[in-house]
Amino acid sequence: MSHSPPPGTPRARIPGPQHPPDDMRVRRGLWRRCLWGGLALWVLTAAVTYGTRSTAPLPTLILLGSFLVPVVFVLWAYETHGRDLGAGTVLGCFLAGGVLGALGASLMEYHLLHPSLGMFAGVALAGEAAKLGALVFVLRGRPRIRGTRAGLVLGASVGVGFAALESAGYAFSAAVSTEGVDLRALLETEILRGVLAPFGHGLWTAIAGAVLLAHRRTDGRFRFDAPVWGTWLGVSLLHALWDSAHGVALWLVSRLTDIGVRRDLFSEGYLPRPTEAQQHMFTVFSVAGLAVVAMAGLLWARSLARRDLPWRSTP
Repeated sequence: MSHSPPPGTPRARIPGPQHPPDDMRVRRGLWRRCLWGGLALWVLTAAVTYGTRSTAPLPTLILLGSFLVPVVFVLWAYETHGRDLGAGTVLGCFLAGGVLGALGASLMEYHLLHPSLGMFAGVALAGEAAKLGALVFVLRGRPRIRGTRAGLVLGASVGVGFAALESAGYAFSAAVSTEGVDLRALLETEILRGVLAPFGHGLWTAIAGAVLLAHRRTDGRFRFDAPVWGTWLGVSLLHALWDSAHGVALWLVSRLTDIGVRRDLFSEGYLPRPTEAQQHMFTVFSVAGLAVVAMAGLLWARSLARRDLPWRSTP
């Protein structure tokens, strides 16, 4: 026999669908529209710059080319895996983390930028430490953000923010020559670094961030234990191998062809240029080396993600 509640008793509300906060209501597929729209603007800017031979569009060309792929990558990561983290957190890691990581790496690399056999290792260790420190700084006031998935998304955001600023610097350096503006070198640099951006700094910092946040305490304190230190050394090794891929390729070419390359320069930390006859083999070895390092990083990141399944965030 059913009993009716006394008059005036509030009725129990049936829970309805939970809607994400306003900053999480991002339409899916935004990253695709930004990719194609940004690419069209970059091509248009390049055409105007080439047609007018004016230096006025150069800042726009450099910024568009340097930030397009990193921004699209962050949008994709946010839409697919990071909606529950909040757009503000992801954007903060991209901007503040990228800037702080770039500045910290520049300061630590100041005394390492001289020809030596250990230059690549020193630069890699400094760069990865700076990016990881930037991630810690941005998340210091967000104790609830922890776990492998959060580390992958936010670490990648810091890494691609770092890569965007670094690419802008390389593009500017490539554009400036003794004979004026070298537009071809600028475009080649932006295309190459744009394609490689997600497989370099973004991937390495994603791996380090995943392990760091997976070991974060429930009270928000960061634990720098053996797995975190080991991961930092591992991603630094990938970074060093990535940076030295051209040098390793040139050394292999010199060993296989023995034409026109002074091997004594390698021991002094200098990388001679390949001859025209060696250029094809050098390109093949360089691309193969980068592909191997990128695949190793992707497999590492995938193994971390699989341990944390299910990790796809709900819209």
